[in-house]
Parts: sequence; structure tokens; C-alpha cells
Amino acid sequence: MAATNDFSAANGLELSGFYAGIENLKNRFEQYRLYRRTLSELSALSDRDLADLGIHRSMIRQIAMEASYDNRAA
Repeated sequence: MAATNDFSAANGLELSGFYAGIENLKNRFEQYRLYRRTLSELSALSDRDLADLGIHRSMIRQIAMEASYDNRAA
């Protein structure tokens, strides 16, 4: 009987780890989607629009990375 209870507890721990892994994948995918969306939107702007924002075209990837991966708490 004790073995059954131990097995159930271990099985529950494995499932919670599985769900945590799934949640981690979902969060990483959302970060990637934000990166791609930011990259796409900034890339679509003209050089003049970017200059008005104070952004050079070479800065777009860095800005997209910072927007999606550096602001994890936001």
C-alpha cells in the first residue's frame, strides 16, 4: 500500500515537471513571437521614420531582442 502511495506521489511530481516544461516552452515561444513582430514592424518603417524615432536601421535587431528577451518581468 505504501508503494502505491509513493508511486502516486512520484507520478504527480513528474507531471508537474512536465507542465512546468510546457509552460516554459509557451513563454519562450511568446518571447520569440514578440521578437519577430517587433523586427517586422521596425523593418517595415522607412529610413526617415526610423530617423524620426532616433533609430538607425542597424539597431533594429538589438531593439527587438531587448524588447522581447530583456523585459521578462514586464
